[in-house]
Amino acid sequence: MSGHVLDRLRTLLRDEGGLMATLVDAEPRADGAGALQIATGPAQVAATGPRAEGNRAEYELLVEAIYEGYLLHYGSPRVVRAPDADLGVLAGDRLYAIGLARLVALGDAIAVAELADTITLSSLAQGAGDPALADVVWAAGARAVGWGSSDVHRRAKDLVHAGAPEAIEAMRTSAGRVPASP
Repeated sequence: MSGHVLDRLRTLLRDEGGLMATLVDAEPRADGAGALQIATGPAQVAATGPRAEGNRAEYELLVEAIYEGYLLHYGSPRVVRAPDADLGVLAGDRLYAIGLARLVALGDAIAVAELADTITLSSLAQGAGDPALADVVWAAGARAVGWGSSDVHRRAKDLVHAGAPEAIEAMRTSAGRVPASP
């Protein structure tokens, strides 16, 4: 896997052309956000799991695209700069679509479902004003993409859907757990 996944995402979006290409930040910001080396984010977690075997670089890129879409909606994007919030939401949706389409092309319907759940659950957490829960949803979702889901993870997702106060701890447990088999 490349430590330059954000550069790869920039290239992908520029090569796609159109409006998305015009929104790509030329270089990482001076404050370090968007730095070329990413320690361990959701994309790296997903790509190191056994389910990504044989396609690690592709999993890293597609999860990074989806995560950048999420950041356009709720955080500080590292690759795409939208001049206004509405365009940011549209660009984020496009990044979700790019990543999910690449995952469909790999034939991994299980990971598509996990990432769709991750997008939904992190949005619910953000809507409830709980960004810490959203962060751990991403960590657990990435783990499920790379290693497969588990009963613990499914229960944690149910708790987030229900708005249960114990959801964050259940998601933390899920994020730290490696299922026995994908």
